[in-house]
Amino acid sequence: MRHEVEALDLKNVTANWVNARVLGAQMEARIKELADLTHTPLFFGRLDYLPTPERTAEDGSRFYIGRRHVHDAVGDPMVVDWRAPVSQPFYRATRIDPQEVELRRRFGYTGGELTAYEDERLTDPVEEARTSRLLQAEIERPRVGPMRDIVATIQPEQDEIVRSGLSGTVCVQGGPGTGKTAVGLHRVAYLLYAHRERLARTGTLVIGPNRSFLHYIEQVLPALGELEVRQATVDDLVARVEVRGEDPADAAVIKGDARMAEVLRRAVRSHVTIPAEPVMVVRGSRRWRIPAYELEEIVRELLGRDMRYGAAREALPQRIAHAVLVRMEESGEVCDDRVQDAVARNPAVKAAVKSVWPPVDPAKLVLRLLSDAEFLAAHAEGVLDEAEQRTVLWPKPVRSVRAAKWSSADAVLIDEAADLVERTHSLGHVVLDEAQDLSPMQYRAVGRRCTTGSATVLGDLAQGTTPWATGSWEEALSHLGKPDAVVEELTAGFRVPREVIAYASRLLPHMSPGLAEVRSVRESPGSLEIRQIPGGPDELTSAVIAACEESLLHEGSIGLIAADTRIPALSEALSAAGLPWLDPGTETTADSRLTLVPASLAKGLEYDYVVLDDPSTVVAGEPDERTGLRRLYVALTRAVSGLTVVHQGELPGQLG
Repeated sequence: MRHEVEALDLKNVTANWVNARVLGAQMEARIKELADLTHTPLFFGRLDYLPTPERTAEDGSRFYIGRRHVHDAVGDPMVVDWRAPVSQPFYRATRIDPQEVELRRRFGYTGGELTAYEDERLTDPVEEARTSRLLQAEIERPRVGPMRDIVATIQPEQDEIVRSGLSGTVCVQGGPGTGKTAVGLHRVAYLLYAHRERLARTGTLVIGPNRSFLHYIEQVLPALGELEVRQATVDDLVARVEVRGEDPADAAVIKGDARMAEVLRRAVRSHVTIPAEPVMVVRGSRRWRIPAYELEEIVRELLGRDMRYGAAREALPQRIAHAVLVRMEESGEVCDDRVQDAVARNPAVKAAVKSVWPPVDPAKLVLRLLSDAEFLAAHAEGVLDEAEQRTVLWPKPVRSVRAAKWSSADAVLIDEAADLVERTHSLGHVVLDEAQDLSPMQYRAVGRRCTTGSATVLGDLAQGTTPWATGSWEEALSHLGKPDAVVEELTAGFRVPREVIAYASRLLPHMSPGLAEVRSVRESPGSLEIRQIPGGPDELTSAVIAACEESLLHEGSIGLIAADTRIPALSEALSAAGLPWLDPGTETTADSRLTLVPASLAKGLEYDYVVLDDPSTVVAGEPDERTGLRRLYVALTRAVSGLTVVHQGELPGQLG
């Protein structure tokens, strides 16, 4: 199929060079989509449908299911895309509801080579139901390298979310190992398959918590043939200024509060001045006067429509020009649109607009709010109390936008102000992962990117590790602008062993009461080990290094997770022990399978074996106990095959 595209001759098939350039770009993209992927088989399953008078074995009751559509030399399908309707029973058919499927076959691969297959006869009453060994083996396969697709292992409850429609927003609450991130990415792939032309025009976006996470997931969609999905963090979206500073937690919480949107709205609109002078427009030998009261009516009418500040500013000269044209027509002159445009550009009209509705620079506006106590007080009255105003004010005034040490929260405020001036471009679909950590203002920033589209929101309330973490999905979706979104909950765990998730779940009643505990489908005796080390910090570090060396005897990736303050000491100890280590998100190799992970960056990542350094230090590294326990919960649930906890002194009491 790739060679067929490469062999196409574009000469004499396009009308001009523009069409030729566009067609050439489309062909290049198609060739990239058809690239061979090492160790990635084209098909992983087969469906044999029950024969019917309309459907016989000869005319198509057997379908091979794969990551993409593959046809033969004459165009007949050999492999059906996993997203096609005919493939759906591969994921949802059961013995109770076989969906006209007689046989479901799963194929097993080792290093890209077909090594096994497994049949399930859904309509045979004699055959007993059993757990698929190939399915279990694929789920438990070592995690080496970036995140993989899960097309061969999608479960029925996951498939329902993946195939939900484009028009609605879906929020997926899922504990560790339930596959929520994979579900979100596969939903994007499905939507691009089902609504390709529409999303090609409007665009799609995947938002992750940090660069390490995005690097970890970046190969999933290309493996499914989808290359045009942009990936970014929230900081990337609002990067209108350079972020060089960091807020104290209390200031960041207030700046991230949704009330700041009202403060900004007031501050932007405060630039409008009710006109007190008439406008005199001179055209040729005649003068046309628009009195102040009429100008005031125009300005108040525009304010009442609650338009974007910039859009109203562009409309104002046209409205003034229209008032002039009415007078010109009443005097017998013939006017058209060209005359109105000319009047709108008249120096007197321009001067009036500049005086009444001056331009607003979003960064300068936020700069003034955060450095001018009187300006902030004037627009935060009744919204923020005096203590809150003092908290967000900078200790020292800043002279310019360039000199300011903006924080991430400040950048979100500037983005909000920019949207009040000019509407933010909206995409067709946005996936927001690890959404529980966003502030209300960050939700608003993401929501602006999908006001005319839909969203997939992914997260786990128990893993909210910021001081402003959301308390409920209803609240979060309201800030996002999607209050009618459907909330789905995934409670079946496929990644974390049962012993490990049960141990971590002891923290739930203390940090997220009422949240359902994940029930892992995987039993792995011996997957959890707790080691208490006597002595001081040096003995603890030595024991952690020894645990890493033991873990490296196993196949797969190893993650050493520790409180951020412990990272320098551990990195030095690993180097001294001759153990090469990687930064989070970096792809592992045969010679380098150990990743040193600060606890603040562990969210969303997974490793075959995890060594956790001193849980009490992880908890103590956060501003409050609830956030610390949630950070620990994240760290405890990154392991796929085994977890070793190494500690000194007592473990956090919430672990029991």
